[in-house]
Amino acid sequence: MYSACPDDFDRPVGRKAVRHIAAAIGALVLFSAAVVAHARELRVCADPNNMPFSNASGQGFENKIAEIVAGELGAKLSYVWWAQRRGFVRNTLKAGLCDLVPGTPANLEMLRTTTPYYRSSYVFVMRKDGPDITSFDDPRLRELRIGVQLIGDDGANSPPVQALGRRGIVGHLIGYPVYGDYSAPNPPARIVEAVANGEVDLAVVWGPLAGYFAAKQKVLLKLTPVTPRIDGPMLPMIYDISMGVRHEDAALRDELDAALAKHKAEIDSILTQFGVPRLDAGGSPVR
Repeated sequence: MYSACPDDFDRPVGRKAVRHIAAAIGALVLFSAAVVAHARELRVCADPNNMPFSNASGQGFENKIAEIVAGELGAKLSYVWWAQRRGFVRNTLKAGLCDLVPGTPANLEMLRTTTPYYRSSYVFVMRKDGPDITSFDDPRLRELRIGVQLIGDDGANSPPVQALGRRGIVGHLIGYPVYGDYSAPNPPARIVEAVANGEVDLAVVWGPLAGYFAAKQKVLLKLTPVTPRIDGPMLPMIYDISMGVRHEDAALRDELDAALAKHKAEIDSILTQFGVPRLDAGGSPVR
């Protein structure tokens, strides 16, 4: 049996041997380049100005979770940036520009969705010294200035606006577009700032937005999940949140499910750091 010794590495070699070595090194370089060229990539569809979810600097909690998932899949993480407006999925995922949309409602028909990785709800946002409202049925709402979110480019009504409207509470509503002035940073923050500065008495805001921006105000704000959790027969205020892929990408969805389950504790920690109000299966706040 041949056994190398230190001297073997110092012996002169002939020209023929050098050519063989050079050829071997060249083949190795080409092979390595091919491996790099075919390295897996996870292309995420995301909004570059949509904190606390995502931004172009990778500071949102969906950015952080995408990093965990890509690491588990052994994939390079990349983004296709697109403002989250009407047609977002059609112009990104459906167009084949990217492969994954984080932060989608579970069981959204246009996507194949993962097992949910968190559940949140709309919340009442109030100043710490303000009214203590927990229900759409509280009669005090009829006398208060209420900030509400308007969804979409056409200012469509959010579920809380519909719930208030069913009760005839419309006279003191002040609308704040979810998208806001996209040329400014953090456009969704405006409605929470309105509570802090007294522009409205309270607001009804999607939980992750409320929790993140409430913590950044100069005055103390309190957040309370709205009730009823489902208003009327078919108007939910609670949503399970998943990741979505194309319907034909069942294998990728299964990989994402496994990654989300494996890293659940890390993901929960990220959501806590960002102040995302979460609910358990029974609808109670997660502490």
